[in-house]
Parts: sequence; C-alpha cells; structure tokens
Amino acid sequence: MRMLYLISVWLHILAAGIWVGSLILVAIALVPLIRHPEYKNIAPSILQWTGERVRWVTWVCFGLLILTGIFNLAYRGFGWADIWDGRLWQGPFGRALSHKLILVAVILSLSAWHDFIIGPRATHLWQANPNTQEVKRLRRRAGWIGRTNLALTLAVIAFGVMLVRGWP
Repeated sequence: MRMLYLISVWLHILAAGIWVGSLILVAIALVPLIRHPEYKNIAPSILQWTGERVRWVTWVCFGLLILTGIFNLAYRGFGWADIWDGRLWQGPFGRALSHKLILVAVILSLSAWHDFIIGPRATHLWQANPNTQEVKRLRRRAGWIGRTNLALTLAVIAFGVMLVRGWP
C-alpha cells in the first residue's frame, strides 16, 4: 500500500508541475510571441492551436490532482465522514488543506470560464476581426484570468508544502 501512496504522491507532484509549467510557458513564451508585430496575422491561430493543446493537458492534470489528492488523504487516514464531522479541518494540517482546497475551487472555476467561454470566444472574434473593442476586452479579461490563476496556483503549492512540512 505504501508503494501506491508513493506513486500517488509522485503523480500529484508531476501533475502539479505540468500544470504550473503550462501556465508559465504561456506567460513567458506564448504571450510575448503573439505580441510581436511580425506574427500579427497568425497570432490568433498560434494562440488557438496552443490553447487547445494546453487545455486538454491542464484538465487531465486537474483530474489527476483531484484523484491523487483524495487517495493521499485516504492513505493518511481521512475518510468522507471526516469532511462532514470536522476532523479533517482541525489543526495546522486542516487549515492548510482548507485554504488549498478553496483556492483550487477558485482556480477550477476561473479555468473553466477561461478555457471554455472567454478564451475560445476571444480567439474566434480575434480571428474574424482583430481590432474590435470586444476582442480587446475579452483578451484583457483572459489575460487577467491567466495571471490570477498563476498567482493562485503558486499559493496552492505553498499550502501543499505546508501540508507536509507544517503551518508556519
């Protein structure tokens, strides 16, 4: 059973790394690339192509993180009843976990909004007519969602460290 737990922790960390890596890749490579004037005509296509590939990887990572997180808690002796009776939320571990899970819920909500509503709509309109105010507004909103998700993701990682190393 311990080997399954170690594999689960490894998958959890791997999925988190891929998720964070994709956010950072978009922020430090893709966004600056599509802002270059020489890519003006193909920028919407580059963004759409990359977004579609990163999106499915990100959502697979989300699924892995949820499944391995549940398994990791079960291995540590927590069950569904502990959620409702409050045992899971007690002490430094419970405080770090509750903060982490609240942020994860916000990230999942923002990601769904970005990935399935704002992003595709902005890209579609950008390809059709790149100079409208609606396109600029949607692209700004998508950018803010992405930056917010990156900041929240870094906070989630900090709370994950606190789960295993203790509350400061």
